[in-house]
Amino acid sequence: MVLSANWSYPTAIRFGAGRIKELAEACGAAGIKRPLLVTDKGLAALPITQNALDILEAAGLGRAIFSEVDPNPTEINLEAGVTAFKAGDHDGVIGFGGGSGLDLGKLVAFMAGQTRPVWDFEDVDDWWTRANANAIYPNIAVPTTAGTGSEVGRAGVLTNSKSHVKKVIFHPKILPSVVICDPELTVGMPQIITVGTGMDAFAHCLEAFSSPFYHPMSQGIALEGMRLVKESLPKVVSDPEDLEARGYMMSAAAMGATAFQKGLGAVHALSHPIGAVYNTHHGMTNAVVIPPVLRFNRPAIEDKLAQAANYLGISGGFNGFYDYVMQLREELGVPDRLRELGVGSDRIDALAQMAVEDPTAGGNPVELTVDAAKRLFEESI
Repeated sequence: MVLSANWSYPTAIRFGAGRIKELAEACGAAGIKRPLLVTDKGLAALPITQNALDILEAAGLGRAIFSEVDPNPTEINLEAGVTAFKAGDHDGVIGFGGGSGLDLGKLVAFMAGQTRPVWDFEDVDDWWTRANANAIYPNIAVPTTAGTGSEVGRAGVLTNSKSHVKKVIFHPKILPSVVICDPELTVGMPQIITVGTGMDAFAHCLEAFSSPFYHPMSQGIALEGMRLVKESLPKVVSDPEDLEARGYMMSAAAMGATAFQKGLGAVHALSHPIGAVYNTHHGMTNAVVIPPVLRFNRPAIEDKLAQAANYLGISGGFNGFYDYVMQLREELGVPDRLRELGVGSDRIDALAQMAVEDPTAGGNPVELTVDAAKRLFEESI
């Protein structure tokens, strides 16, 4: 693989195959001497995780790990992580894994020095100013999937274990100090995770591009991110060892999360409550609900997606773009309906209310009302 670069947008990114070997050096750059590696239960025992711990240990940085991280992390996971952080006298966090491990890693680094409950820092107005910024520990992000883009985000998603509502916790200083994007770490992903995370990256780019807010830099990033997914996701599914295509997918993931500063929309507004209630995979849930949301948003985005289709080499304007999404889902084995993910129709009213209250709903190009959300859930399930 010839792709290799150092980027400083939106943070310091060490991109390229084999660059996990720079993990100890990255700790030094972030000022971390006693790191706690935070990952999920499934990754904890895998060779890529043990190799990362070996690199830390060889550099005299210990091999501390916390892996009690659920697929949709809760405040219970966060509290346990903060306890482990304090008990080990750590001075920084390495988030290692997919979105769940990266998000919880960032939040452990954030909350270890705070005195207020985490819900006080939800991404509402200027609630982030309530935090003691001087008590936020540095964190490093090492993604092992190519989807969420959490490695370049200033927020973490946390599910309230009592209300089953996902909340976005935000502070500018939880943006990772250093990111290591090593495509070799994604090679061992199961195909279903490759597909789900890849479609998550596509959804981020699509919704950012469709958002009505003005942010031309994000607009351009989102458009190129969609192109990279279009060119690369089928390749990594058919050939998991294609490092160049996996590198492009890691790029698209980071681009999607950078672009959605412009806004997200109904895809995520529907997906968040489904994931919180039914514990579905976030990216795969997004993939299932994209078509009905495209139809719902068509009056506001038809011309915009026709432009995107031209850039992506898709003929037929909006219809051609829609048909491409349907063909891509079929090619990748994405379920056609949410019921195939275990989602029932008995809680549509509650899900619809949660969807319109989700912070991403405000970025949808067509107003998402409760009635509209109900119809979208009915179509999706």
